[in-house]
Amino acid sequence: MKGQKRAIRPAQRKKILIGNLQAYSFLLPNLILFTACSLYPVIWTLKYVFFQYGGYGTGEPLFVGWENLARVFRDRVYWESVLHTFTYGFGKLILILPIAFFLALLLNQQKKGNGLTQSIIFLPTIMSSAVMGLVFYLLFNAYNGEINKYLMEAHIISQPINWLGKEHAMKTLVITAVWGGVGNYMVYFIAGIQQVSTDVIESAKIDGAGRLQSIWYIILPMLGPILKIILMLAITSAFNDITNVMVLTEGGPNNATMVMSLYGYEYFFPISATQASVPQYGYGAAVSVVSALIAGVITVVYLKISRRLDDIY
Repeated sequence: MKGQKRAIRPAQRKKILIGNLQAYSFLLPNLILFTACSLYPVIWTLKYVFFQYGGYGTGEPLFVGWENLARVFRDRVYWESVLHTFTYGFGKLILILPIAFFLALLLNQQKKGNGLTQSIIFLPTIMSSAVMGLVFYLLFNAYNGEINKYLMEAHIISQPINWLGKEHAMKTLVITAVWGGVGNYMVYFIAGIQQVSTDVIESAKIDGAGRLQSIWYIILPMLGPILKIILMLAITSAFNDITNVMVLTEGGPNNATMVMSLYGYEYFFPISATQASVPQYGYGAAVSVVSALIAGVITVVYLKISRRLDDIY
């Protein structure tokens, strides 16, 4: 009768159950890995925010309540590292995105050698960050680095510049980050530009639009969705870029290039001879949680602002 539910036969119920078990069996490995590698570390970190603990062999964790979080807000070096993180991220963004977009415009054209050029520019993206940092450390070395050597031979400078000193260290980090990541963003821009209809651009040319007008009024607006993704990736990578800073400067000199991620990392794994040899897991966890909250707030603000990029002309 109409309105009555159709009874499921035992054979059908068994078939549905087997199908569900198969589906869950495929999901189970991912669920286990997610729990072990993502969920458990987050829970562990949140737990030790309220404890003083130096790791195995240092005694039982000591409950200290909100002391670790209170210490974070009193920590001048940490808040300086927050400022350095924003300086580093902003410097990277304002350089890498225009350069990547300009390269994408040049190399998107079907010309001989463009494919090889794209591969060469993209190559640093797949290079190890540690190796890249070591290469730039040798290039920017104040005493026998190649950069100072060439600048002095060209009579641009009269004496070596300490590129990794307090005055220039942040600039060196930004240059290294731009060189290592510009190829990645170039590929994103090329993918977006190739989605722009050539008919629209040709119509604009017929109407008298020049090259710059076509870029500003047609290509950039139609890159809205991909530009939103590119900006998000650039912002998150700026907050998480730790290897570059660790290899080149270790946050120095005198914490001049210390960033949030490295500051928290050093309390879990001390990397400097001047630091205490015993980790401070509790305080490191508190630093990590506050840093994650700051990054989360920035992400939410960006998502609200970037909604207009979803509109395609």
